[in-house]
Amino acid sequence: MLDHETTIAMIVRAKDGDEHAKSMLIEHNMPLIKSIAKRYRNKQVDYEDLLQLGALGFVKAINNFDTSYNVRFSTYAVPMIAGEIKRFIRDDGAIKVSRVLKTLCSKIQAYIQEYCQQHGSQPSIEQIARKFEVDEQEVVFALDSNKYPVSLFEKFDDDNNQCVMDKLSDGQTSDDVVDKILLKDMIRSLPEREKKVIILRYYRDKTQSEIAALLGVSQVQISRIESKVLTRLRKALA
Repeated sequence: MLDHETTIAMIVRAKDGDEHAKSMLIEHNMPLIKSIAKRYRNKQVDYEDLLQLGALGFVKAINNFDTSYNVRFSTYAVPMIAGEIKRFIRDDGAIKVSRVLKTLCSKIQAYIQEYCQQHGSQPSIEQIARKFEVDEQEVVFALDSNKYPVSLFEKFDDDNNQCVMDKLSDGQTSDDVVDKILLKDMIRSLPEREKKVIILRYYRDKTQSEIAALLGVSQVQISRIESKVLTRLRKALA
């Protein structure tokens, strides 16, 4: 793969319409695209189709990448590539969201709308779980079932102008980044409070302040919990 400086220079050229630069970027980053596509084998989608979908996600990453951010391009490209593949599998492929989960999601959304009209605010995850007599994690997964994967380029801290990707350490391999994105099994094994914070931050796109209000603690406590968990997960994947 190309070094960081060369990659940035070619991205600038590609965004200016240089098709040769775009082709070179795809060619040199094909190992990255393949490493992600391999994760979705055995999903009744041809491997060649997975590669094409991955390449499409990669091109979108080129077009949307902001070179002013001090992050490696691969850190941004990985969720774009994986997201393109996952959207196809979910919307057009063999893997579908279960009818039970969809039904629960519809009921929860109706309840949230009714609650907001009556109280002027959204119910907490805990309140929703009690209402439908399910686990809080099941509530989060149900609500997440009708959303596209969230890009790691999304802002999570408006005060510091940080993105989710900024929480990933630099200088890591492409496989390391892929592993960090596909963390669901490890997240499920976390203690309940830590799991709740991570799910709300990275699956429900909540800010630290919003989570603090939901859990009845300070924003500083949420920040400490998040930092501690991310450090532990990085060590586990090292």
